[in-house]
Amino acid sequence: MHYFKSLSFASPQPGPRLIVLGAVHGNEIAGTQGILRVIDELERGVFKLVSGSVTFVPITNPLAYELARRAGDRNLNRNLNPTEAPQDFEDQIANWLCPLLAQHDVLLDLHSFQSPGRAFAMVGPLNNDEALEPFHHAHQEEALALRLGVGRVVDGWLSTYARGVARRNQSLAADASRAQQLTADARYGVGTTEYMRSVGGYSLTLECGQHADPQAPEVAYQAIHNTLAHLGLSDRPDPSPAQDVEALHLYEVIDKVHVEDAFVRTWASFDRLKQGEVIGTRHNGEVLVADCDGYIVFPNAKAEAGHEWFYLARETDRFANAA
Repeated sequence: MHYFKSLSFASPQPGPRLIVLGAVHGNEIAGTQGILRVIDELERGVFKLVSGSVTFVPITNPLAYELARRAGDRNLNRNLNPTEAPQDFEDQIANWLCPLLAQHDVLLDLHSFQSPGRAFAMVGPLNNDEALEPFHHAHQEEALALRLGVGRVVDGWLSTYARGVARRNQSLAADASRAQQLTADARYGVGTTEYMRSVGGYSLTLECGQHADPQAPEVAYQAIHNTLAHLGLSDRPDPSPAQDVEALHLYEVIDKVHVEDAFVRTWASFDRLKQGEVIGTRHNGEVLVADCDGYIVFPNAKAEAGHEWFYLARETDRFANAA
């Protein structure tokens, strides 16, 4: 039997309500380690909570954590919504987690990634009233992103994912499995941060580094302290914003359509691409090339057919004047 656990601290003084998640994916434990370290310091009085409240969830997906793998029954960070008829363990987590997120104003979700690389943050869209992801806290997200201690910030997740969903729907068979149906569901791109924005809050994903990088827990730990300080929750000064931030925009997702689809070489996230450079080949001989100068993001050589294989990103000037 697995259970869900959170730990909350509240100041007598009013202020923002922050929630910090670790191990949304069970093999991504840098956030868990950083959270436990901050909890210990708070309980020992190393620093003080002077306003607002903070809730820590060190292990968001206990089944996946126990199994030391990304998911229990499925990816928790996709199609995150409450349901009256849970079909898997992640549905049960969602029924507990989503109401908890809705009780807060700000989310910091701590992750790590498979291939080597430096830490980066993912932010939501610019302010907009569009149907896909209406949002009005872009300035607050940008300001927090600049204080997490990283020099690379990426946006464009949900709009890019929606394009992938639209393509999957065109080829979805009538007898498709539940897993295939989920990947073709418009809500499949909704994870913790997207859900938080949908209920009126704002949120950031921090990718703390490669799973086994010994510095990743330190990145998570420092980001939590920086967030507490920036929001005015702790007695520490607001950190200075990062300068010369590399801002990237995801604009395309490419799915693996066959088990024999293959990359032409081993790619790592944020490897640079030149326009026309060959990225991979389909099982039928089709060659996939970069449509412009940019970057490959989240390449997954182990992706299953019908799932996202890699993303493409290009540089933007979104953070040129942010502070």
